[in-house]
Amino acid sequence: MNHQIHGWNECLITYVMAASSPKYAIDKKVYDQGWATGDYFKNGKEFYKTKLPLGFDYGGPLFFSHYSFMGIDPRGLKDQYADYMQQNQAHTQINYAYCVDNPKKYKGYGPNSWGLTASDSHKGYAAHSPTEDLGVISPTAALSAMPYAPKESMAALKHFYNDLGDKIWSEYGFVDGFSEHHDWYAKSHLAIDQGPIIVMIENHRTGLLWKLFMSSPDVQRGLTKLGFESPQIKK
Repeated sequence: MNHQIHGWNECLITYVMAASSPKYAIDKKVYDQGWATGDYFKNGKEFYKTKLPLGFDYGGPLFFSHYSFMGIDPRGLKDQYADYMQQNQAHTQINYAYCVDNPKKYKGYGPNSWGLTASDSHKGYAAHSPTEDLGVISPTAALSAMPYAPKESMAALKHFYNDLGDKIWSEYGFVDGFSEHHDWYAKSHLAIDQGPIIVMIENHRTGLLWKLFMSSPDVQRGLTKLGFESPQIKK
């Protein structure tokens, strides 16, 4: 794709891993001049009365707050650019508030049925977000947000399972996406969407994957090299 890795998006983990290499680690200037220079890195505006430190207007697809943070623990994680728990909570809250507001009046949106992120849709694969809303809810969006919005995520989980049931639950868990408005229910399950559900629910419950990843001396050295602070980094 010749796609340069500029922020803000799901690729923070790329720079952290590159800085954590025991032999060939990148320097901080690569992070500052590569990652932190994208057109959509800093934001600082308010959406639905929530200030968004980084990223696209309205936050973009919700997987930005999931993929890197399956391993990287955002709790207390800060650098010169952001507090990353605040970033991810704000992104989640804006996505939730948009779905509750439901400006396009799609059937089925509401406090118990929310979550816009990249998934299959009735038009093929799409990077669903408040600025690309096709009326499709992606279960991974709300369920993988469990560490950031536990009450709202649990309400979605119960609605998806108890109320929509067999329409969206099958052998491999929840289907990749659905639209009550278009009476469309995916038959597909995408591993890249299923995986974060399991990992982020466990991180919410016990912090297991966060603890394992952050305990790596290489990762701690890489995060420190890039200028991150975290309660998990041993001084």
